[in-house]
Amino acid sequence: MKIKPIKDNIVVKRLDEDSEKKVGSIIIPDSAKEKPLTAEVIAVGSGRILKDGKKVPLEVKVGDKVLVGKYSGSEVKLDGKEYLILKEDEVLGIVE
Repeated sequence: MKIKPIKDNIVVKRLDEDSEKKVGSIIIPDSAKEKPLTAEVIAVGSGRILKDGKKVPLEVKVGDKVLVGKYSGSEVKLDGKEYLILKEDEVLGIVE
């Protein structure tokens, strides 16, 4: 299944920085782990529409690595994979 965001929405997939976090001999469950702030852009919308009707293209593009806030966007699950849909305004920066 494919998803195509509309307007200034983008679809990102969070990148795992550490596959398993351990403190001593205690294994921290997935539900208690902090979510990574780095994500890869999977799909982008057509652009933002201004009040005068002009369309402004998005700054991010597919394949960019971006920084997102911990609580940004809406989580969705497609084909067993977790994605995040958010507005371009919620992107904190592009990692180069």
